[in-house]
Amino acid sequence: MTLKDLGKIHRLIPKLVEDLETGKMGRRDFLRTSTLLGLSATAAYGIVGRITGEDMMPRAHAQEPVRGGILRISMNVKEITDPAIYDWSEKGNIARHIVESLAQVGTDNITRPFLAESWEASDDLSSWTFHLRQGVKWSNGDDFTADDVLFNFERWLDPNVGSSNYGRFALLRGPNDGDPAIENAVVKIDDHTVQFNLREPMLALPESMGDYPALIVHRRFVEEGGNLVDNPVGTGPFKLDRFAVGQEAVLSRREEPYWGGEVYLDGLHYIDHGDDPSAWIAALASGQVDVLYRLFVEQVPIVRNMPDLVLLETPTAQTGVARMKVTEPPFDNPLVRKAIQRCIDHEAILQTAYQNAGVPGEDHHVAPVHPEYAELPKLVQDYDAARELLAEAGYADGLDITIDCVAQPPWEPATCQVIAEMLRPAGINLAVNIMPGGTYWDRWTTAPFGFTSWTHRPLGVQVLDLAYRTGVPWNESSYSNPEFDALLDQASGIYDVDARREVVKQLEEILQGDAVIVQPFWRSEFTATGPGVRDFALHPANEMHINKTWLDNG
Repeated sequence: MTLKDLGKIHRLIPKLVEDLETGKMGRRDFLRTSTLLGLSATAAYGIVGRITGEDMMPRAHAQEPVRGGILRISMNVKEITDPAIYDWSEKGNIARHIVESLAQVGTDNITRPFLAESWEASDDLSSWTFHLRQGVKWSNGDDFTADDVLFNFERWLDPNVGSSNYGRFALLRGPNDGDPAIENAVVKIDDHTVQFNLREPMLALPESMGDYPALIVHRRFVEEGGNLVDNPVGTGPFKLDRFAVGQEAVLSRREEPYWGGEVYLDGLHYIDHGDDPSAWIAALASGQVDVLYRLFVEQVPIVRNMPDLVLLETPTAQTGVARMKVTEPPFDNPLVRKAIQRCIDHEAILQTAYQNAGVPGEDHHVAPVHPEYAELPKLVQDYDAARELLAEAGYADGLDITIDCVAQPPWEPATCQVIAEMLRPAGINLAVNIMPGGTYWDRWTTAPFGFTSWTHRPLGVQVLDLAYRTGVPWNESSYSNPEFDALLDQASGIYDVDARREVVKQLEEILQGDAVIVQPFWRSEFTATGPGVRDFALHPANEMHINKTWLDNG
């Protein structure tokens, strides 16, 4: 494919090729950016191989897949009523095999078309045209069409629905909290073509369509009850047979042909073994299940000593943040927040609470694995400065505060306990309120001080959109900064990684300087499978894509 041909896909792609050839852009950044602009993943990998001489193309399993069998997965089974308001990866892992997304982010962090067959962007990235796959059937016999896409986006962009997509697709609506979709934000061109018109350019639009709350439900979803369990109409390869929160989810392969080709498994069986990680490992070791949703870092040595099990590990942008609600006293005083921040030794927390299986955080929620990450000067623990800040804030005699966190996984309360120890020399007495998961997650956005785990997103601007933009549903700190929002709009539309990094650096500096969060570290993720599981990969966001997984029981 010539540069002229590449320019027909998008005018920026030839420039990306030149940047790759000159070394200005790295291989992974080229792959991620060019595919977002509409280049197929196959073509993008081919260009990388031609220029660098390195074959990075993902390979299928060398064995011929075997059809049949039930894949059994140990995972918490949470309610899956309405995908628009999903807030846990586990929910998406069940629903994803019933209802599907327009795009899919692979384990290589590359975004590929899914229910959308292809897309193209305008020169300035402010208008995107998505071409939907034809011939895709809902399980009720209806055709999948543009009307389904329009219905979903109308719901997502309604602030009353409470979907995290309200922040994820913020550039399709007005700039203020509570604003509805802008005029002609989502336009049906024909039955299989949808155009998205943004108020500002946005590079990550296709990538955002692969996140788990962006699963596409049928256009009559609300009309027919708004409950995926009671009415599991989907385009995916599996149907829902049985479901019970906290117990199990049982899916079986649909009889009619699947638009995505051959599906090898007869079904999926998610089994909830509770919150005790030893029960998960026992189930895997005894052959009761084939796959663990995740493996806590504390259990990794146990799995390494079991030769029949397969340990999987990947670096990620998974993290946990001790976030302060900036509208609630005493955290409404930035001096208090900064005093807490100055007490922290990020490297020490990583070593103590997470066995050094990651990298230290920097209190701004953009990870080193994000292409636009800009390294800032390291934060240094300084108790003298912390005490001076407290005194200036009116707490010269000390401060008593409480942080809420969940009991599982163990690294979360362990991290909070280490933070408490680090605050004590400055005169800050931090009580750690360890709560059952259900109790904590009922109040995670309202607690004055809470420790929240956040999953991986491929781009730093995606995380900032979800967590720190004014008024979005997942803004648990209630942070609101017009300058930050405006810079985030600007960064979202910059294709050049170096140029975007300059703007993201400003975002990092603002967030770190406002001391909204203490972010101890970025985590590596782990899981394990039995010996007969084939073509299953650990996704950095703990997503399960099982359409091509198969079982080798030979």
